[in-house]
Amino acid sequence: MLVPLHRAKADLFRTLGHPVRIRILELLLDGPHPVRELLAEIDIEASSMSQQLAVLRRAGMVTSEREGSTVTYRLSTPEVAELMAAARALLTRVLTNQETLLADLRTEHGDAEREQASGEGAGADGTEGRHEDEVSPTP
Repeated sequence: MLVPLHRAKADLFRTLGHPVRIRILELLLDGPHPVRELLAEIDIEASSMSQQLAVLRRAGMVTSEREGSTVTYRLSTPEVAELMAAARALLTRVLTNQETLLADLRTEHGDAEREQASGEGAGADGTEGRHEDEVSPTP
């Protein structure tokens, strides 16, 4: 049975939905690594590492090679590295936009605080925040 493309994409992104798997892929961007090196870089139990590597292997994102007692993992295709680079670029852009928005909000908030401190935002008659076309209730 064929899997619709949108489901295959969802499965791919689910595979990328675990921080340990992302970290493994980031390390493998530098080239093949034996499992012992991955364990030294990522502070998790060997059984957890094995599970995460199995998920990546089943998804076709990594391949493994055994030589004696050493198992070495590598990215399966250059497209995996391209996907990681695209994710980094997207995240950088999103965070930059958020940082810009945060800076704008801080500036706005700072302006409002300065206005309040100088008395520009509040009238002596208690009309703070009112517009000229609003009428105070008469006592």
